Amino acid sequence: MAKRAVIGGGSGFVGTALTRALEADGYAVSVIGRHGPDARWDDPASIRRVVDGADLVIGLAGKSINARFTDRNREEILQSRIDTTRALHDAIAGAERPPAVWMNASSAAVYRYALDCAQTEADTERDTGFLPDVTRAWEAELFRGDLPSTRRVALRITFVVGDGPAPALLFRLARFGVGGPQFDGWWFPHRRYRGIGPHPTEPRKPLGRRSRGHQRFSWIHIDDLVGAVRFIRDDARVSGPVNMSAPGVVDNRGLMRALRRVVGMPIGLPSWRFMLEPAMWVLRAEPDLVLNSRWIAPRVLEDAGYAFAFPELEPALRDVREKDSRTAPSSSG
Repeated sequence: MAKRAVIGGGSGFVGTALTRALEADGYAVSVIGRHGPDARWDDPASIRRVVDGADLVIGLAGKSINARFTDRNREEILQSRIDTTRALHDAIAGAERPPAVWMNASSAAVYRYALDCAQTEADTERDTGFLPDVTRAWEAELFRGDLPSTRRVALRITFVVGDGPAPALLFRLARFGVGGPQFDGWWFPHRRYRGIGPHPTEPRKPLGRRSRGHQRFSWIHIDDLVGAVRFIRDDARVSGPVNMSAPGVVDNRGLMRALRRVVGMPIGLPSWRFMLEPAMWVLRAEPDLVLNSRWIAPRVLEDAGYAFAFPELEPALRDVREKDSRTAPSSSG
């Protein structure tokens, strides 16, 4: 019989890439979504049906954080992760033949703002505020209780370089000549980054960190995210939190220089928070995409022997740009 995999929330660009890869590996892939196609989040019986007897379960569901942190979006970002992870947990706990491996998306936002050193899975100092609180509650649901037959892995995903909306935004900034470094600074106080969930925490300093464009930017190419998932699936030694991040971390200045070189734009105007806040309001996103400093090291993957296809940023950006160019519709005819 064919191996079976279940992907919870497979409609995004990460889920689509994983579905293609698993099907190429010989898996029959079932997808859980709001409207199916194989099971629905509001139908626990359908989730139990596809999970029971599966070899692999991957949970990716959750409202995108590429949005403004309004009260409504904040609640949806939290609950969409908690509810779908709980649904998978309950289905696995009640399965007659539980999956051998359950990988669930998580976030590197749990780590503190760092300019001094890289954060690994062994680091216990955590950040506070909205996204760290979301991540803690998310992982608590994943690791809740005892699932003796199932190895559980939290994929602490950093910025994914691929054909998603967030990379497209950065390419667009560079192409339009505003791809210079971004500087944090003063802005009107607000409460969008306040804590949430069962144990809300206050952000240490939500605005105005003087990083001068040296805030760190951790990322992973979509091919390495897929490759790492395959690697974890096949290596029974790997469990618990795993940082999904390339080893070649850059700072914001290096990120924007690489973007400008890739798109062929010789200039890039710098921008400060007072410029980014209204611009990101128009784009319906948060300036922390480029102002926060996440310095994440993939210690577990490297120690286990995973070899990154794209360890450095600029080749990863060029690969995505070239693939976009090849798949773009022709203007002729």
